[in-house]
Amino acid sequence: MPGYGIDEGEDGLLEWDMVLGRLRDSHNYWLVTVRPDGRPHAMPVWGVWLDGAMWWSSSVRSRKIRNLRANPACTMTTEDGRSPVILDGAAEIVTDGAAIRAFLEATNLKYDAGLDIGFLEPSVNATVRVAPREIFALEEARFVQSPTKFTLDGRANPTTKPGG
Repeated sequence: MPGYGIDEGEDGLLEWDMVLGRLRDSHNYWLVTVRPDGRPHAMPVWGVWLDGAMWWSSSVRSRKIRNLRANPACTMTTEDGRSPVILDGAAEIVTDGAAIRAFLEATNLKYDAGLDIGFLEPSVNATVRVAPREIFALEEARFVQSPTKFTLDGRANPTTKPGG
């Protein structure tokens, strides 16, 4: 973040495991998609971190699903503005039955939701997987030292660097 007063060294950068914990533990997530006319659209969603991606679901008729069908680029953030995690990636609508069942199990475990597989009938609700390209995180209390960007390229360990 040149010119923003952020350290450019690596002292104080956040650890991947801590950031991953925030992604897993957040109760709600803000999802930002792009409308066909270019305006942003933000909505809260429940989500789970599963197999290296964020997963969530919504009605196939919802604005967010219609936006993603036209443009899969999206941003998801955790709900904590003091220690946020921001994930930029591309969404895909999942149709594989085994993957949908795994998402349903993870959702029921996390939210104690009691949902059954009928809830995720693809003609009614879309199951979405957002594969991250970049994840940015910081801590408000250590604003100058903590901004950390992780670049993911399919490897098990993301590349880490200062700033945004």
